Amino acid sequence: MYACIDLGSNSFHLLIGEWEKGRVRIIERLSDKVQLGENVKSTGKISPRAYQRGLACLHQFKLLMRQYPLQKYWALGTNTFRVASNADEFIQAAKTLGIDIAIISGVQEAVLIYAGVISALPVSDVTRLIVDIGGGSTEVVLGKGQDRLITESYSIGSVAWRDLFFSDSGFSQSQLLQQMDLGSEQAKNVFASLAPGVKRAGWLEAYASSGTVKMLSYICEEQGYGARQIKKEAIYALKERLANVIATGQSIAGLNEARRDLLLPGWCILAGLMETYEVSTINFSATALREGMLDFMVKNEKTLKCMTYSDLPEVSFAKH
Repeated sequence: MYACIDLGSNSFHLLIGEWEKGRVRIIERLSDKVQLGENVKSTGKISPRAYQRGLACLHQFKLLMRQYPLQKYWALGTNTFRVASNADEFIQAAKTLGIDIAIISGVQEAVLIYAGVISALPVSDVTRLIVDIGGGSTEVVLGKGQDRLITESYSIGSVAWRDLFFSDSGFSQSQLLQQMDLGSEQAKNVFASLAPGVKRAGWLEAYASSGTVKMLSYICEEQGYGARQIKKEAIYALKERLANVIATGQSIAGLNEARRDLLLPGWCILAGLMETYEVSTINFSATALREGMLDFMVKNEKTLKCMTYSDLPEVSFAKH
């Protein structure tokens, strides 16, 4: 039995699973909206409050992990750990709780996200566009089966975009619409460098993961635009209504209240990405980094050769 800990800029996730009849079986999941990356883009540091939220979450993870006969665990820090000046202090504090954290690069994160997303998809030689919109970074991968054609990570995420464009809670609807335009245009600028390569790849299917994408897909579904997917036409048709929801404090079917503050930042990033890469429909993927971690961990522990990633470092697991 194995545990994977995904320490994102918005949420921390714990996944516990085991290898059964050639497949990974999920035993337990636990997530917490820590927002470790809160204001990191402007201050360069993990804030004291976020720091304490993060440690409290890890303490809960440790208590849950003790309830299972774990052989190994793997804890990975993503964008906030890559950019925050006090990330090493947090890592040392986590170590005193009994959890060793390794920091991975954006490209390494993208590799594992791709593995996690395709693990739940039918085996196919179709070229797929895989996207994960996190709190501090967005990963973009183009791949065919086990082969990745393009692997990229950008420093753009829902928490970072909230802090940049939606930090004022007193914005009116018209002001929010202006900020949405600014945020989506800036997102286009970020994603533009990869646009020629994405176009040349000739992908046929697009998938996106993360809690923010999940929320947007649920909202689109509730408004009659199709299940578990986001259409570009829906994104723009709902634009004014979403701005009104945030301006007035109202709700809308499908909205996750715990992620209300990330609704418009997430809209900006997804709208900018879909425009830049000419995506008309993107499917929601319930699997992402942590499932990729577990898949990679189990298969490497079993010395299987069906999945190897040359740009991942020597895998280092911690004993439980």
